[in-house]
Amino acid sequence: MARRLAVLIVFGAPAIVGGGVVYALCGHSWAAVGVFEALLYAGAAATAIWGVKTSGGEH
Repeated sequence: MARRLAVLIVFGAPAIVGGGVVYALCGHSWAAVGVFEALLYAGAAATAIWGVKTSGGEH
């Protein structure tokens, strides 16, 4: 659970900063920011679901 939350935090910073960059570079387009945020959300969800390995109790 902690690793999945960490993945969402790691994807959160690019969402905030990158959203502003996309907004500025795309001529103040909220649609472009929405597409960017949706792609980031999809990547974060995929990483949180399939990319995080669970520990088998062995250290």
